[in-house]
Amino acid sequence: MQAVRNSGGVPSRADVVVIGGGVVGCAIARELSRYRLSVALIEREPDVATGTSKANSGILHAGFDAEPGTWKARLNVRGAKLYSDIAEGLGIPRREIGSLVVACTPTEREELEKLLVRGRENGVVGLELWNRNQVLDHEPHVARDIEGALWAPNAAVACPFLATVAFAENAVRNGAQVLTECPVTGFETESGRLVAVRTARGRIETRFAVNAAGLYSAMVARLANDDSFTIKPRAGEYVVFDRSINDLARSVLFPTPTKVSKGILVSPTVHGNIFIGPNAVDVDQLDDTETTTAGLEEIVIGARRMVPNLPLQSAITEFSGLRAAAGKDFIIGESPALKGLLHAAGIQSPGLTSAPAIAETIVECLREAGLELKPSPGFVPVNPRRPKFAELSRTEQAALVESDPLYGRVICRCETITEAEIVAAIQAPCGARTVDGVKRRVRPGCGRCQGGFCGPRVVDILARELNIPVTAVRKETAESWLFLEREGLARPAGEHLKDRKPVHA
Repeated sequence: MQAVRNSGGVPSRADVVVIGGGVVGCAIARELSRYRLSVALIEREPDVATGTSKANSGILHAGFDAEPGTWKARLNVRGAKLYSDIAEGLGIPRREIGSLVVACTPTEREELEKLLVRGRENGVVGLELWNRNQVLDHEPHVARDIEGALWAPNAAVACPFLATVAFAENAVRNGAQVLTECPVTGFETESGRLVAVRTARGRIETRFAVNAAGLYSAMVARLANDDSFTIKPRAGEYVVFDRSINDLARSVLFPTPTKVSKGILVSPTVHGNIFIGPNAVDVDQLDDTETTTAGLEEIVIGARRMVPNLPLQSAITEFSGLRAAAGKDFIIGESPALKGLLHAAGIQSPGLTSAPAIAETIVECLREAGLELKPSPGFVPVNPRRPKFAELSRTEQAALVESDPLYGRVICRCETITEAEIVAAIQAPCGARTVDGVKRRVRPGCGRCQGGFCGPRVVDILARELNIPVTAVRKETAESWLFLEREGLARPAGEHLKDRKPVHA
């Protein structure tokens, strides 16, 4: 039977409402979709992965850094194992390249021994202490005077936004609903128990909600009169390099960590770039993603401790992300102020790694809170594969063009992204609705020119596929309009691109 909907398009009821469309919220929705439940994920922006999940290091940590016995320690190791099992089936890009924690001084070398002990206590396997020559054999661009490093062979890199999208898509394929531009506005209660979630698009009757709102999770908690934790945004800036220097680091290179952060890294990405960063600066605003001259200088100085000869002329972009810092550990469990409201909050590093394990834990918390969980016999744990044109042979590319001429239209020259791939990203379950949503799914705008060539073409394709005027296309967030519409210049929605004709170069 079709779900009854409010005038704003939201369901009138759901068994569980997940608040927040970051990697944690989407992983939770996907885990809940294993069961015979009605699940609604609500996200305040037009797309998933618009907060911390879009701007982080993309590292699947081995698990040696967290204090034993904490949520971070347990869920990091479990999450890393889950990714190794599920990434390929879900279509999450993942490369197991190992990591090195580099010691530049004798004192830092002593810290490596402590990390080795801690890692083994956390259940991390394969850890080794390497001497200088072993490190240099593996990483020839590292400083010649280092003291050694801690090697973790099972550390990996992944694409954080494609992980988020993959979890969301799989949840939708298994019956969950993802409702964007749908911020939570309040909770309704009876006798101290949740009975409904209010949103800007309508009321959803429910007995259970999960607060996975990232940077905004404390604000969501306050709507339930829960002041048990606070979120302090902590900014981290990055520099990304062109793929022409992808031999600069073979593995993730960490400095010896401090009490504040894991430090400034030099690391490959899953797509073959190199990045440096992040620093760690507490900021006051939940949307303060400004990059600064001082911050970028700090990143360069920190990275050069490990890799002295950074080719800064090959840098193609800088960006800043925000961590949702709430203390030493994740906040997971039922709200002390409202029965039926669960928190998955304060999820900073290793949050990406831990996300699928956090999802498992939240589902168990819901079971303990009284949610009946009956496995769905029709659960499909994988996503269908989509062709990546740039990775195919000439013969395979020709066959694709024969089957769909839009594969013959290269929209992004830097990354060799075709129009067909962009259309598929828009038309997929929980598909892209913004320029950055397309960028994160199939990478137009990620190359050397940073969208200078392909950007206008992506805008046209979005307008056509969504049947909206070009002036209604947004960059990323709800108010990130790309154009100002002048009276008399607006074109009818979709008319200028009807019949899905290819975009002309």
